[in-house]
Amino acid sequence: MPQEQYAHRSTMQTSDGPQVYKVGIYGWRKRCLYFFVLLLMILILVNLAMTIWILKVMNFTIDGMGNLRITEKGLKLEGDSEFLKPLYAKEIRSRPGNPLYFQSARNVTVNILNEKTKVLTRLVTGPQAVEAHSQKFEVKTLSGKLLFSADDNEVVVGAERLRVLGAEGTVFPKSIETPNVRADPFKELRLESPTRALVMEAPKGIEINAEAGSLKATCRTELRLESKDGEITLNSAKIKLPNLPQGSSSSAGSRQKIYELCVCPNGRLFLSQAGTSSTCQINTSVCL
Repeated sequence: MPQEQYAHRSTMQTSDGPQVYKVGIYGWRKRCLYFFVLLLMILILVNLAMTIWILKVMNFTIDGMGNLRITEKGLKLEGDSEFLKPLYAKEIRSRPGNPLYFQSARNVTVNILNEKTKVLTRLVTGPQAVEAHSQKFEVKTLSGKLLFSADDNEVVVGAERLRVLGAEGTVFPKSIETPNVRADPFKELRLESPTRALVMEAPKGIEINAEAGSLKATCRTELRLESKDGEITLNSAKIKLPNLPQGSSSSAGSRQKIYELCVCPNGRLFLSQAGTSSTCQINTSVCL
């Protein structure tokens, strides 16, 4: 509206003469408006100061925030980091030459999921044990050689030597199949069954060899060497059987020191004083 028309309408003709009404905000309304404008300016200044302070404390820069840096290859964290919710990433690695630590107050769980979010492999490291849940577990060298493998069917040890450092040895509740059992150099090898029998079987033969020491076999009741189709050979310069029983002498007062080795029908061995002919039949009472 033109100023002339507005002034014309704001002027009223009265008997005393023209009267002009002022248009605007005056009095307490004007003071309230100034107060609100001043309060708004104060809030803006406080907000700006708080924003600058937060940017300064959180170390906001063009490259990132705090220990978090945005690079061309992804996000880079410097120092300790804590995630309150799940973290999804394609790759997590440390800086070259520095280790990577995963720390938790309870346990650390690593899950491998398929397309249907079903757990295929799980690794749980807790305060009591380390558990691995998978169809097959393998340990390989850097060159790809298999060292250890375990699945539902078998456990394979691919190392050239299996060493058991326990003081009580190794306990096998069932059978064990191996082509070779040997001890470390200058150490003794002991095969022992404290409460049951010890059975060694092979379709083509069993070889027990002690190149630099003695061989000792001890049992509580019976020691049996049995060959079904072949023979048992004792090849040594000296073969001693010190505790064999002796048959009674036929002639009193004889001091002969030459004896004959006799075998009973039940396989028992005994000594009988040698004569011009065999004296085993004379001392068959030993076999009873």
